[in-house]
Amino acid sequence: MAFAGLFVILLPIFVPNLFEPLGRASPTMLSEWNAPKPRHSSLLKIALHRQIPTEQQSELWSPLVSQGWRPCAESTELTLSGDFPRGDQLVENLPETLPKKSRGYVQVFLDGGLNQQRMGICDAVAVAKILNATLVLPHLEVNPVWRDSSSFADIFDVDHFISSLRDEISIVKELPSEYSWSSREYYATGIRDTRIKTAPVHASANWYLENVLPILQSYGIAAIAPFSHRLAFDNLPTNIQHLRCKVNFQALVFVPHIRKLGETIVHRLRHPPGKLQASGTEFHKGRIGDSEVTGAGKFTVLHLRFDKDMAAHSACDFGGGKAEKLALAKYRQVIWQGRVLNSQFTDEELRNQGRCPLTPEEIGLLLAALGFNNGTRLYLASHKVYGGEARISTLQKLFPLMEDKKSIASAEELAKIEGKASLSAAVDYYVSMQSDIFISASPGNMHNALVGHRAYLNLKTIRPNMTLLGKLFLNKSMGWTEFQHAVRNGHKNRLGHIRLRKSKQSIYTYPAPDCCIFFEPHIEFTISQLMVSSSKN
Repeated sequence: MAFAGLFVILLPIFVPNLFEPLGRASPTMLSEWNAPKPRHSSLLKIALHRQIPTEQQSELWSPLVSQGWRPCAESTELTLSGDFPRGDQLVENLPETLPKKSRGYVQVFLDGGLNQQRMGICDAVAVAKILNATLVLPHLEVNPVWRDSSSFADIFDVDHFISSLRDEISIVKELPSEYSWSSREYYATGIRDTRIKTAPVHASANWYLENVLPILQSYGIAAIAPFSHRLAFDNLPTNIQHLRCKVNFQALVFVPHIRKLGETIVHRLRHPPGKLQASGTEFHKGRIGDSEVTGAGKFTVLHLRFDKDMAAHSACDFGGGKAEKLALAKYRQVIWQGRVLNSQFTDEELRNQGRCPLTPEEIGLLLAALGFNNGTRLYLASHKVYGGEARISTLQKLFPLMEDKKSIASAEELAKIEGKASLSAAVDYYVSMQSDIFISASPGNMHNALVGHRAYLNLKTIRPNMTLLGKLFLNKSMGWTEFQHAVRNGHKNRLGHIRLRKSKQSIYTYPAPDCCIFFEPHIEFTISQLMVSSSKN
């Protein structure tokens, strides 16, 4: 007894992460001991034994028909029908092609996760074009959440990036020797004349011409930090918008080892020899007959964004009891010092407004209602799930063929991305782009990036109707048939259909009309009708 007591006392000292209530994006030991029970047991009971008609399966897995749009990033000469604003006099005469002489070097320092940095890279190329400047390969800051120090060259194919854009702007891997002093360390130690730290969020092209160009002309170099969401989405010339599209959809290609691992995972999902489970460096294979698998050769990717950050920031109740509520409340207070507006509302109010992220159980019920059966090959793109295996167990029961990187690839294959959140996210992004269907449990940067990229290529993508689902899950008396009917009706137009970008919305999430050209006039809807439909959805 004495030894056991001593063990309990010393355990938190030797393995503090298990008991640390403020550990990011991972469950506490206590939250796993108090594993939440299913919150929608009556729906779950029917869903576990669901039978999906063949016609519904065929409809679900069929690709999207052409919506009359095609990518236009290949050419900056393509113009769009309709009168889209080009901005005022200063940006009217921006060059269409690479200028003969650069005005200097532009550096940007990008924070955030992989997908936020990706958008920042696209904006950096556009700003360099606006300024007629040479872009230095963007510097990726160490992410304070995931603590990943991966560089641009660790994630993206640098030679492809530079080659793809050689006719648009000049890009260098590093500064020439006379500017070698312009480093991250240099700007961290004091106020510097060559650093611009006042770029407003969604700054106009004119702001850069008025505030950054003079510094370029005086010093030959300008460093912009911070540079997250620092270029507007509206009132820019068509060629600048097309350039941003070209960077995002063509120039940014992952490094070979990420693509190779991604291809390996995709191949195993499409051609499984059996259910693969990795244990250390060995595989244990349990054969699953092809007759049990629906849509052989097809798979869907679920981005399950349910980490501790999201759970705490939402201020919703996720069924973990008093211990979980206290842990999330403390985390929320320490990290955001009370700046969580959602905490002013009750859980019921938040769910009615669609402001609660879907739990693994809820996203599983959504997928089941949409027609995914228990033979669906489901790939889980996710960081650590808050609540650990206990919270994800319900989703696993609904979809026993669920896989993730660790279950489908060996330790040796994963070695190069081990401990690298950005590289891990890049692999998930690659696999997501190859999937037959993609669905994200909750909005976020990866959701936004993939929704836009897949819309650009006319690939099927399910956008959960958060407001509808919030109301449905509050109704504890609703039966499975009614729930399934409501879910299917509420998602008819949320399967990847083009939605035209509205003012101030991201070009990377809504690529039409800036990145696409309408080319099938015989289709029975017009652009104005699309805009009306987009506003309704």
